[in-house]
Order: sequence, then structure tokens, then C-alpha cells
Amino acid sequence: MYVSHLQLADYRSYEAADLALEPGISTFVGPNGQGKTNLVEAIGYVATLGSHRVANDAPLVRKGAERAIVRAAVVKDDRRAIIELEINPGRANRARLNRAPATRPREILGILRTVLFAPEDLALVKGDPGERRRFLDELLVARTPRYAGVRSDYDRVLKQRNALLKSASVQLFKRREPDLATLDVWDDHLATAGAELLAARLALVSELQPLVAKAYGELTSAGGPPVLGYRCSASPAGDDGVPAVPADRGGIADLMRTAMAEARPQELRRGVSLVGPHRDDLQLTLDDLPAKGYASQGEAWSYALALRLAGFELLRADGDDPVLILDDVFAELDAERRRRLAEHVRHAEQVLVSAAVPDDIPAELRGTRFRVAEGAVARD
Repeated sequence: MYVSHLQLADYRSYEAADLALEPGISTFVGPNGQGKTNLVEAIGYVATLGSHRVANDAPLVRKGAERAIVRAAVVKDDRRAIIELEINPGRANRARLNRAPATRPREILGILRTVLFAPEDLALVKGDPGERRRFLDELLVARTPRYAGVRSDYDRVLKQRNALLKSASVQLFKRREPDLATLDVWDDHLATAGAELLAARLALVSELQPLVAKAYGELTSAGGPPVLGYRCSASPAGDDGVPAVPADRGGIADLMRTAMAEARPQELRRGVSLVGPHRDDLQLTLDDLPAKGYASQGEAWSYALALRLAGFELLRADGDDPVLILDDVFAELDAERRRRLAEHVRHAEQVLVSAAVPDDIPAELRGTRFRVAEGAVARD
């Protein structure tokens, strides 16, 4: 799988951009602030319908423009697909596949798959639980696009349940008896939707564990072994870091219903849902200590890279290489980690690298070079 063509209109700093790409390694080189990351971000957006840099779409549209267009040609097994996304902040985005309108943008998920390394990845280890939940969920969607619908359904139910809890909390504050009959119905909806997402996450963590350990060992000899666990808000974890959760979704849903019933008094006081996948965390340990608080900067970087490389191996095992994007990561790594990472990824079908300093890029990843300056991209 590879991207053969990328076109942008009013995306970030680009009024227009049009570049042809090839399989193998391509590098985007230029001073900071010239638009290198904007190019690879756009490709990642086509794959995930989201940016690795910002939480909403408004910053993606060039100042003064109403919308942005990202168009990518994707080649897989000698078949070519053209994906076009129209980004409309404050309104519904639109998608077209081979020039035919899609009912919803998420219908194009799975056509292009990417694994993106970026300086922001350090938050996977040192950041809040939301960063790690996002990592798991995006990998689930990349492997099985229907989980985009599962996540959307869960978020919709959670929003409605939180609104009811907030209303009930206000009534209790005013010393009025709230009507909780509707809340019981939404408890059931949240348990059903949450069970499907939780079961998928737990299976994914189990698959990731050996791959993360292997990748970490190949990147560095510092610290280890890395161990993944899962903190489940509906059930405490056992000694092995795995929560005591039933294997079937029906059992998980029952577990969530029980946990919500126990948490209801506290939820009513606080006006927010305290049980469910939105409160869970992917736990990362190193030498039996939490990586978030104890890992050195180098160890944290190696852990974050190992998580991404493990995701790459899972996607590759599903049948084809995802596009690998290395966005300005080599500036963050020492020479030995640069060399080891380059050796690990250089055989991928397509690797896209951005860097401000050409010498930061290992020799194994030089490839075809594009110079980026003042909103223009030119092939050397």
C-alpha cells in the first residue's frame, strides 16, 4: 500500500500543493515552520479522519478560507483509489471515493492505513490516559473500520447519559427528587456499547504485549522488560495487570451494569459517568515500575516507538504494509536509537520522513528528497 499522489487546497499553510509520490522512502526537508508536517499530517488525516496535532478541524483550514480539500490517490494490489475529503469547520465534513460521494466520511476508513511517529508520541508514555485510549482505539479502527461506528455509538450514549446525570445532580442540589427511570435505560445502552469496545481493547492489548516487548528490545538495551496492563473502571486488575473481566461481551455488559449501580450515588453527586471505557487506561510498566513516573527520557521515547512499531506489525500481519510516517522524530533521538529505528522500518513499502536538518536522517532513510520552503514543495 502506498500513496501515489497528494493534492491540497487551503490546507494549513498551503493554498495549493500537488505532489507525486512513489513506493519506498521519501523525505521532506526544510526549516521549521515551512509546512513539512502539514504534508504528512494531511496523509494521516486521510487514514484516520483526525490530526495527530490538534483535537478539532478548525486549525486545518488556511486562514481566510472556508474549507480545506485533501485528495489522495492510494495504490493497493495494483488497484488505485482516489479519496477526497472536504473539511468544513463547524459543519459536516464530506468525503468522496473515486469521485462518488460517501454517505459519511468514515466510510473511507480502511482504504489507507498509516502508522505515524511524531514528537507528540511521548505523551503515550508521559501524558494523560486519554492519549493511550486514543492509541488503542485508532489502532482498532485501522484494523477493523467498523469500530469507528462502535466508538461513535458509545460517545453518543455517554453524552446523553452525562446530560441526564448533570440534570439529576442539579435537582438533588435543589433538594428535589430526580426522575431516574430514563437513566436506567441509558445505563443499559452504555453497558452494551461499552462492552463491545472494552472487549476489543482487551484483546488488542493481549496481541500488542509480545510485539511491544520485541520492538523495545530492538530499539534499546536500557530498562525492561516493558509490560502492558489495562486499568478497567468497571473491575480492578489482578496481579498480572489484567482486569477480572469476563471473556464474553454479555458478561462484560453485566459487569458494567453492576459497577454503574455501585457508582450511581457518586455519579449523581458529581453529575458525570464514572464507569466505562472512557475512564480506563492502558498501563505501561518498565522494570515493574510505572513508565509514566519512572522512565527516563530515552526509555520513554523507546517505549513510545515500540508501541507504534507493534501497531505497524499488527497491521502488516493483516495483509499489507501501512504507510509509515516519521514526522520530525529523529531530532528527538540519539544516534543509536536513530540507527535502530531506521533499520526496523526501512523495508516498509512506503516510508515518509520529515526533518528540519538533513543530517538527522539516517543514511538508510535518505530516499527521494523533497525540499519544503515558504509553502512550496519541490523535488530535488
